[in-house]
Amino acid sequence: MQAALLNGILESLRIGVGFLWTAAWAIIMGLFVTSLVQVYVSKERMAQVLGEENPSGLVKATVFGAASSGCSFGAVAIGKGLFKKGAHAVNVLAFMFASTNLIVELGLMILILLGWEFLVAELLGGVILIAVMALLVHLTLPENLFDEVRQELNQHDHEHGITEDLTCGMEGRDEYSLVTDGGETLKFCSAGCMETYQQEAASSGGWRDELLSWGGWYKVGNQYRKEWSMIWKDIIAGFLISGFVIVFVPQWVWNALFLQGEGLLVSAENAIMGVAIAVLSFVGSMGNVPFAVALWGGGISFAGVIAFVYADLITIPVLNVYRKYYGWKVMLYILGIFFVTMAFTGFLMEELFNALGIVPNLAGGQTASEQTYFELNYTFYLNVIAFALSGFLLYVYRRGLGAPGQYRDPVCGMRTDDNGPSISHDGETYYFCSNRCLEAFGERPTEFTAERAQASNTRTSQGHEHH
Repeated sequence: MQAALLNGILESLRIGVGFLWTAAWAIIMGLFVTSLVQVYVSKERMAQVLGEENPSGLVKATVFGAASSGCSFGAVAIGKGLFKKGAHAVNVLAFMFASTNLIVELGLMILILLGWEFLVAELLGGVILIAVMALLVHLTLPENLFDEVRQELNQHDHEHGITEDLTCGMEGRDEYSLVTDGGETLKFCSAGCMETYQQEAASSGGWRDELLSWGGWYKVGNQYRKEWSMIWKDIIAGFLISGFVIVFVPQWVWNALFLQGEGLLVSAENAIMGVAIAVLSFVGSMGNVPFAVALWGGGISFAGVIAFVYADLITIPVLNVYRKYYGWKVMLYILGIFFVTMAFTGFLMEELFNALGIVPNLAGGQTASEQTYFELNYTFYLNVIAFALSGFLLYVYRRGLGAPGQYRDPVCGMRTDDNGPSISHDGETYYFCSNRCLEAFGERPTEFTAERAQASNTRTSQGHEHH
């Protein structure tokens, strides 16, 4: 008995870690692309753009969300910041859907672990989710409910001195605060975000200049670190839980929870049950993809599995965050709208894919226990490249945050000391992190010195318009 249990545990770990190894390069590359977009796509005035309930605002919220973080909690925190600043409720919810369902790293992971059919269902379904949700909110939104909540939220945060981090939208903390030239106190969620803000205030080069300097890569490395810090627990939990579910949950449990067979009733029940299990699973963000593999292996229908993947915004921990931010009434409203939207879209995807004849054939593939995960194949080489990229970004981040300098490079904003390249201009000496930044300054010195003089004040005035 003990030997069988031990073998089961070892097999669970082999499958869970095997899934993680298979998808690691996709997660890393996806987070890298997300970090680049987050750093170099301007987010100014986004809240004002999302203020109207119209198709244009909805499309912009979707695009902005798809370019943002893949973490459920990060999406909710940024959504709260947008909502406080005047974004319409339907656009905030659309942003949250897009930032957890339409992002690069999630798409790559679904493609690798579940197949192209699920990827198509995720992307097409993500757009349908937003359209269905917008229609439901338009038809059911209680008059003035969100306006009252917005006022209470702003009042509560003002009374408690809560401010959003200007670089990432998360909640600022007292220990990472600084006072601007105008006497305003700004708070940040971490030393890395505070450093990024100071760097942006000091630098004035374009993104091409920055990506050829240490400073630009520091920003990307810092963003990449933040993305990982938000999702690593979800990812590891999702992969490990999936291994244990595959090995230890007997088939009769799935048969009892999910109706078997074909027909509209089976699709609908499976979709509803898929969302219900997601609510209770405690695994959010990208961690629910390997869990979905376990469900798919248990014989749950396409509708049930894809509805489960959609439902990372209503797990119990995330619902608790809604309650803390907006109160019970809004939390229950969001739960109701999201639950109906996710279950309906999962059901719709199965019916659509059935009509097109592209529902994947479960019987055709190997089971998780039959697969060999660790081989010298393309996954191995892609992982080596991805881990090397990860190491480089971590190195640049460490080099930036701990740089021993009291000077700031006027081109990229990186901290530097007087041992690096330097140049005198108009009686003042400027220090640079690299020869590349020195050359850029030498070509257009007046541009960098003039902009640097205004940078701090300009950045501060724009601060309230960041995401």
